[in-house]
Amino acid sequence: MMSSMATTQNSQPGAAATATAASAPPPEPAAHSAALNASPHPPPPPTRAAQGPDWWLMMKAFLTQGKKIASFAPSSRFMARKLLDGIDWANTQTIVELGAGTGPITTVMTKLARPETKLIVIELDPILCSRLRERFRNAANVDVILGDATRLGELLAERGIRQVDHVISGLPLPSFPAAARDAVLEVAARTIVPNGTFRQITVMPLVYYKLYRRYFDDVRFRFVPFNLPPGGVYVCRGYRGTLLATK
Repeated sequence: MMSSMATTQNSQPGAAATATAASAPPPEPAAHSAALNASPHPPPPPTRAAQGPDWWLMMKAFLTQGKKIASFAPSSRFMARKLLDGIDWANTQTIVELGAGTGPITTVMTKLARPETKLIVIELDPILCSRLRERFRNAANVDVILGDATRLGELLAERGIRQVDHVISGLPLPSFPAAARDAVLEVAARTIVPNGTFRQITVMPLVYYKLYRRYFDDVRFRFVPFNLPPGGVYVCRGYRGTLLATK
């Protein structure tokens, strides 16, 4: 599924997540678009054309980029359903997706979200980002950004977004250097509304539960057996801060 940052792990279905790979805990494999009509930001930079089916783009990225890619296959529809279960779409204004890969989660969100709900999709890999822009070019509420997840705060500020309802991540966060991981989670937590959630995809069920528990007071795990490979979702609430996370 995803990616978007300056270092990574192999933890969740996603795609390239950073510009610099990290040597950290065992990698946890994990996982257009016209800008929003009211967006003041400049047109997106050109990206290389994506050629081939989704599974091939993910596999090729995984084999050539290693830790920058969270998974060798797109997330299944079962993973998407489990990830998005419980979101109050009638009252959701903005959702951020980090490391969207080829867009299997984004596709489901476009079907569930109201037309006025903003879907901010951040992907670092140019080829995967090209596929996303092609796929969602007619979705006016989808803003696909070629960018680094560690710059989440800047990317949202450029679009005049101060708060979001949920942040969905397909990044391989466990393999990020601690400082980079802290940066992503801190900015995400600071922008999420009080009743919102941080939702993390993984294809290493429960292996990193304790890691996320260091950052959040409430961490629930949802197992997804029907995914390649089998995985799950961490639904996190109550950010504890990076200081507590280091203890």
